[in-house]
Amino acid sequence: MRGERWRRVLSGFWRMLAVWAVSTLTMLVLAGLLPDFRLQSSTGESATQIAVTAALGAGVFGLLSSLVWPLLVRALLLVPALVLGLLVFFLNGSLLLLALRINPSGQGEAAPETAVVVAAVMSAVASATGGALAVRDDDAYRRRLYRLADRRRRHADGPPGPVGPGTVFLQLDGVGHDVLEAATAKGLMPTVAAWLGAPAPGTGPVRATHRLTPWRTDWSSQTGASQLGILHGSNHDVPAFRWYEKESREVMVCNRPSGAAELQRRAIERTGDGGLLTVDGASRGNLFSGGADQLALVLSIAARRGKRNRSRAGYFAYFSDPANAVRTALSFAADVLREIAQSTRARLREQRPRVKRGGLYPFIRAFATVVERDVVVAAVIGDMFAGRAAIYADLVAYDEVAHHSGPHSQDADKILERLDRSIALIAQVAEHAPRDYRIVLLSDHGQSPGETFLGRYGLTLGNLVRAGCGLPVPRGAERTHSGAEARSAVRAALRIPEGEGVERHRPDRGSEPVVLASGNLGLVSFPDVPHRMSREEIDARHPALLSTLANHPGIGFVLVRSEAHGGLVLGAHGAEVPLDELSDDHPGPLAGFGPGAADAVRRTHGFPHTADIMVNSWYDPEEGEVLAFEEQIGSHGGLGGCQSRPFLLSPLALSAPVEEKEDLVGAEHVHRVLRRWLREADGPQIPVGAQAPGKGAGNRATDPDEPAPAHPQDPADA
Repeated sequence: MRGERWRRVLSGFWRMLAVWAVSTLTMLVLAGLLPDFRLQSSTGESATQIAVTAALGAGVFGLLSSLVWPLLVRALLLVPALVLGLLVFFLNGSLLLLALRINPSGQGEAAPETAVVVAAVMSAVASATGGALAVRDDDAYRRRLYRLADRRRRHADGPPGPVGPGTVFLQLDGVGHDVLEAATAKGLMPTVAAWLGAPAPGTGPVRATHRLTPWRTDWSSQTGASQLGILHGSNHDVPAFRWYEKESREVMVCNRPSGAAELQRRAIERTGDGGLLTVDGASRGNLFSGGADQLALVLSIAARRGKRNRSRAGYFAYFSDPANAVRTALSFAADVLREIAQSTRARLREQRPRVKRGGLYPFIRAFATVVERDVVVAAVIGDMFAGRAAIYADLVAYDEVAHHSGPHSQDADKILERLDRSIALIAQVAEHAPRDYRIVLLSDHGQSPGETFLGRYGLTLGNLVRAGCGLPVPRGAERTHSGAEARSAVRAALRIPEGEGVERHRPDRGSEPVVLASGNLGLVSFPDVPHRMSREEIDARHPALLSTLANHPGIGFVLVRSEAHGGLVLGAHGAEVPLDELSDDHPGPLAGFGPGAADAVRRTHGFPHTADIMVNSWYDPEEGEVLAFEEQIGSHGGLGGCQSRPFLLSPLALSAPVEEKEDLVGAEHVHRVLRRWLREADGPQIPVGAQAPGKGAGNRATDPDEPAPAHPQDPADA
């Protein structure tokens, strides 16, 4: 036992010396390359003196990074996350300048801007060296993980150790069932393909460990409705991504902190239950908490302040490691340049359809594809080390890129490859967690391609409604606001008040309609009428409006309330069918929108806050295309195509989501399935399963207040 202890001490000592030596060599190389970075005085020193100066400087810099950096980041936690990301370089450079100043050799100096570069390179090299050495000593790496987990458990409430397997739910935002199948077939997602039993090129057959199940969303095929139903068991009265509520004269928006908090409150009040994650759960990067005690980057609590507000704790966990901070900052800058190059190429090729991707969009995209991904993945890894029973995390990278580049574009394919690497990292780390973990992948919706309504017809839905009402139509149509989830995350990270940069939709002239867009779903409300208007009332006020909408070639169908028939679906050429008469066998104007369309529309019709007029865009079943009422060429929010067909990828050790030949319909149904799986935690363990190429595919997943340890697989990709 004593010999084992000494072996551990010596192993750690040699790793420290190796990192120190590599850091010293790096400093010497940089001193030779950078004119404003010197390790000798103007009179010059011998090679030995220079080497000693470099060694002492590297040692002091490493010591300061270990001791001072976490304190600096904690002190700066009140700074907006993106600002902290930019400060990373300057803080790291300041530590290097301090290290050179207190260097016992008394030599060494650097210009401030050069110190920033030197510090960034040295942090990245030291992290890579430590990670590479950890790979060569699996026992030491495993012991480090267990020490981290034990330290966190000592400060946590609850039982002394985990019992039974835990479950990690990873939501790949916007990745439809069709996209996942195509990505695995093309080799873009080897980890997922291995779980499904697809052999890697040049390898033999492997045993599947997971099953792939499609499911159908509600009419409102967007994250707000789907994730609320999945996490809290009810998405009742969520007719769209944004809708007008007449009693409060306000627009409810799913990705505003106040809106998310109110929707979560309503769901809990309706179900009488806190949510999916109430028992030892963690919620990471989501719109809603799911009842979890451990929260990071959760929008529904982002508006709150105080000691219990943990919405931004994940940023500290990640940025407290200077190597993580530098790596993510470099990857962020690389992705900004990548997006500028990709959008420029699309513009030069005159690619169609295409939307504008300038302004702040490259930075918003990089936040979703790099910063939020890295922070959320690190938080999930921390939760697995701490042995939490249920973890639910949302990765929004694909959804953000697909909105602007298209769901089947090369840009989106690259994001899928990176997401697969994140999944592989979590699966690898799970092998070292204090309990077994079952990893479940799922999506909240898909995306349907197609050009915008404005691009095809030269006017927005709002202007079409105004024309049908006989109101003047502005010559210059304003661009619609995007419902992409990444924008809300950026606003929360920067602590931008909700009113800034977000249209409030307060009606200035009470009789004019409020027209809102949610992908290819449009909502029209008349704010001066306190109740939901009937078809008869609308015709009396604006005789041409409903026929203008129903007969427009860009409109698929219209839903209104009728005093004579209840719900009434209007289509082209004067088609009018009572909603109660529609079914899969007799779809009427809903023909082509897929199975379950009538039931989805019927359910939304019964919501208290359904708009006076619900408008679903045209849909081409052969091409799978819709026309978005927002500025998106990959959209979701209504009916039509792949947006309504997400996926559920579950381990075979869990019971089948539904019986054979039964459909999985609605987010609330998915919630019941996930709850059942959590109750099965005392059941059989998930098998070790297939191996992705060069990676372990085991299924076992730092607390947000603890820095994620170095790992051989780097989640960032500068």
